Amino acid sequence: MKTKIKNFYQNGMKPKLKTFYHDVFKFPSYLIFHPFDGFYELKREKKGKVWVGFLFVILFILFRIHQYLNESIIINSRNPNNLNTMTEILTVTLVLAMFVLGNWSITTLLEGKGKLKDIFLVTSYALFPIVIIGFPAVWISNYLTMEEMGLYTLVMGISYGIAGWMLFLGILNIHEYGLFKTIITFILTIVAMAFLAFLGLLFFDVIQKVIAFIASIYDELRLRQ
Repeated sequence: MKTKIKNFYQNGMKPKLKTFYHDVFKFPSYLIFHPFDGFYELKREKKGKVWVGFLFVILFILFRIHQYLNESIIINSRNPNNLNTMTEILTVTLVLAMFVLGNWSITTLLEGKGKLKDIFLVTSYALFPIVIIGFPAVWISNYLTMEEMGLYTLVMGISYGIAGWMLFLGILNIHEYGLFKTIITFILTIVAMAFLAFLGLLFFDVIQKVIAFIASIYDELRLRQ
């Protein structure tokens, strides 16, 4: 029995756990310290995994909820009872989707080499430092004094800074741009995101009016009967 369990672990579980560790922790960490080689491997050698990207997005949503509920009351004035989980999910999902689509539309016009999948992977993998630092940092914040809270703010700022740096270098690498063109791309991506948000609001407004119009016709027909 022990031999079977050992063989199952050695031949089945161990390789899978090793692969999981590499995909979820080792390679994303490699991207932080070796961004140029890392993002090259992510794109050219297919080391970036879509499922890992979705995992980081889910973990980031969970982190935002965790921060909302469990951050130290010294700096967190939000009422946990006011948390709207669906709002958090939609906010993260829509912002990420608008960035990916906005960047893809702009870089398509500017002859970028990255595909839609590559942009999603870069964006989602950039969330890794926030997730890996944020969860324990929020927990530790409850044991800090007012004077020490500046350290927590600094650590969280560093995690977001690393994420932004990874996103910038990732976009630069997958599209094979220079520094100036990457900066222009980010500016135009923000403009594209604003345009997509406007179209989305316009679409929902039109849908709302159509539904109201159909409802009014239905009510009128029902009254005539």
